[in-house]
Amino acid sequence: MAISPLKNSALEAIKRAQNLAELEASYKAYLGKKGELTLILRSLANLSETERKAQGKEANDLRDLLEKRFAERKKEVQREEIVIQEKLAIREHVDVTAPGKRLPKGHLHPLTLVQKKAEEIFQSMGFAIAQGPEIETEWYNFDALNIPANHPARDMWDTFWLKPKNAGYLLRTHTSPVQIRYMEKHNPPLRIIAPGRIFRYEATDASHEFNFYQLEGLMVGKEVSVANFKAIIQEFYRQFFDKPVSIRLRPSYFPFTEPSFEVDMRWGKGSPRGEAGKWLEMMGAGIVHPNVFRAVGYIPAEWRGFAFGMGLDRLAMMKYQIPDIRLLYSGDLRFLQQF
Repeated sequence: MAISPLKNSALEAIKRAQNLAELEASYKAYLGKKGELTLILRSLANLSETERKAQGKEANDLRDLLEKRFAERKKEVQREEIVIQEKLAIREHVDVTAPGKRLPKGHLHPLTLVQKKAEEIFQSMGFAIAQGPEIETEWYNFDALNIPANHPARDMWDTFWLKPKNAGYLLRTHTSPVQIRYMEKHNPPLRIIAPGRIFRYEATDASHEFNFYQLEGLMVGKEVSVANFKAIIQEFYRQFFDKPVSIRLRPSYFPFTEPSFEVDMRWGKGSPRGEAGKWLEMMGAGIVHPNVFRAVGYIPAEWRGFAFGMGLDRLAMMKYQIPDIRLLYSGDLRFLQQF
């Protein structure tokens, strides 16, 4: 009896089996009731004791090996058949002739739309866009803007200070620091806008958020006046709202401008008696204070300029008739998909 050739042929048959049926047929051929190895084991009784012990051990070892390999290959074939069935099931559910499903397209957030529109309008009037960090130093956020420590005007800005507070770092409360940084690196004349996110430590409601977006502007030249400012802002609102607008300047106070004023815009259709719509406060502005020019190295006697700041959230709420500022930051797709 030759055990070695039988071993090689049995292992090769196990390896070639591609499915359970082929594997079962190979099992019967070698380990079934009439299998080749089974017949060899039965014939051991006809051998002498010495031959029976030698060939019996070899045949039993082969039987154990083949049982193990058959069990291993069976698990492999079962896993392969499961994968094949899953692929077939998926293929059966895919109709390759059906038209494809159109994926929904995203779009810009209303605040982004408003900022882009404002930037386009001011750029058309010769303004450059300046950017700055959202984490600022006390110098740029307050001191250089004529708001020294213990100045009562600091109460106007509810500030997020970063620990430790004595390090002098904070989340910027306006984008005015961008103007300071820009003037330090550029000589006048100049005209810039500084859009960006700012932070205020205050309670939220329908018209207030602890973080929102602001757009500030600065124009510096030899003969810059309030008349220049009013003409530019009136043209900005006309283009932004696509209709003529009426604005007025109302005296106010800001530490970094002198004189200072609020800008109101006439809004609404008015009453049935023909009265005009109500005045809405839109921005703060003024002529740049001499101390601000001194902080950046400009000579106040040689240069004049105006600065202004407006909330982009307020513009978005008015343009799109949004009743609550918190909707802009809710992430609610039912709201955002309207724009």
